[in-house]
Amino acid sequence: MTEEPSSSSASNPGADAGQSLWQACLEQLAQDLPEQQFNTWIKPLVAQVTEDFSKVTLFVANRFKLDWIRAQYAKRISLLLEDLYGQPVTLELALAQREAVTRTYVRPSTSSAPAQQQPPEQPSQGQGGNGSGQGSGSSSGPDESASAFRNRLNAGLTFETLVEGTANRMARSAAMHVAGMPGHLYNPLFIYGGVGLGKTHLVHAVGNRLLADKTDAKVLYIHAEQFVSDVVKAYQRRTFDEFKERYHSLDLLLIDDVQFFANKDRTQEEFFNAFEALLAKKSHIVMTSDTYPKGLANIHERLVSRFDSGLTVAIEPPELEMRVAILINKARVEGTEMPEEVAFFVAKNVRSNVRELEGALRKILAYSRFNQKEISIQLAREALRDLLSIQNRQISVENIQKTVADYYKIKVADMYSKKRPASIARPRQIAMYLAKELTQKSLPEIGELFGGRDHTTVLHAVRKISGERQQLTELNQQLHVLEQTLKG
Repeated sequence: MTEEPSSSSASNPGADAGQSLWQACLEQLAQDLPEQQFNTWIKPLVAQVTEDFSKVTLFVANRFKLDWIRAQYAKRISLLLEDLYGQPVTLELALAQREAVTRTYVRPSTSSAPAQQQPPEQPSQGQGGNGSGQGSGSSSGPDESASAFRNRLNAGLTFETLVEGTANRMARSAAMHVAGMPGHLYNPLFIYGGVGLGKTHLVHAVGNRLLADKTDAKVLYIHAEQFVSDVVKAYQRRTFDEFKERYHSLDLLLIDDVQFFANKDRTQEEFFNAFEALLAKKSHIVMTSDTYPKGLANIHERLVSRFDSGLTVAIEPPELEMRVAILINKARVEGTEMPEEVAFFVAKNVRSNVRELEGALRKILAYSRFNQKEISIQLAREALRDLLSIQNRQISVENIQKTVADYYKIKVADMYSKKRPASIARPRQIAMYLAKELTQKSLPEIGELFGGRDHTTVLHAVRKISGERQQLTELNQQLHVLEQTLKG
């Protein structure tokens, strides 16, 4: 167990030199970081430096702050110390006083991921999590502090670690506003979209940002299934006073996948009561779902109206540039540089969501390490051959045309015809858009398959539907259904 530094160290020349190293590091960080971040997280740290400068131990007030500093700042501090000293320096984070349990930060290497990138609580796919780190924090272990157990936040899921793009820009902006001014505008904030697009990452980011600004805030992240379980236990054990005390006293409630409340009348009743109690005390509620509020099935109308009373925003499947950025960033987290041309190849072939992107990345990294080969397009093609084979077999322009025609109740032949009434032209444009999004066909190739149309016609359709998708909730929902149908 690491002991806290004693006051006598101040008279030790080696300690003085060590403190000079840390002071130089502090001065640089003060220049690099926003003032609020520096004052909140870095300035309060107490440093202990060994006489040979080989190790710096930073003492942190509590476990939540330790996990946050490890995730957000440890790598930067370690590299800065090494740069200032001119030799490798091991950085260790430790809890101060009675909680002096050490956490070691391992210097980054090319063969493994930096230790600080591992969040203190791993996402649970059973509760709406995903491989992108956009899942829920699992229950804390017995050694976690009470506050960490209560909030269930994954400290690694922040606004800083979320790649921004057109697909999530509005949702991210709204979420940041909520985190900065909870209880004001956009209450409740309702975020919807398909699986693996980053909804859970976003709600964790709201909670983490609020706690960074206000460490005593009462925040709870929970999956809807856990809320259902808590209601059942409260009925069985007759502990509704405790249940209400827990949920009605929060400053911020983050709840994932509210579609799981369907057909659960008692749960809906209790959530309605909690919802009203929180809004009455100007607490904030952020929810996620796989569909927009009015698209929820078997949910009481009064609850749906509450869901729809604040701001509803969608997260779309990430566009090509965003997918490329995600791949490159997450490869760096794993200690690997992914060539841009490889990232483009993968991004063009894995289109649906961030979770599948990360799955593809893991396969490529594992294949590269196992075979001791550099990452290249050919290696990526070999590593993903099963995924590419399935994708190419399942989705074709012909299949898209048939699926869209069936959905909009027109003939498949209308896809190739010159007919132009809206009832036919609109589905044809949607099919062209989906063909561009879900296949590797070029614009001229798609045009040829739609009755020999010019590539500019296809481009117009793609731009038109893409633009309207951002604005029209009903169209977005229709496209979501079609995409899920085509992907099986």
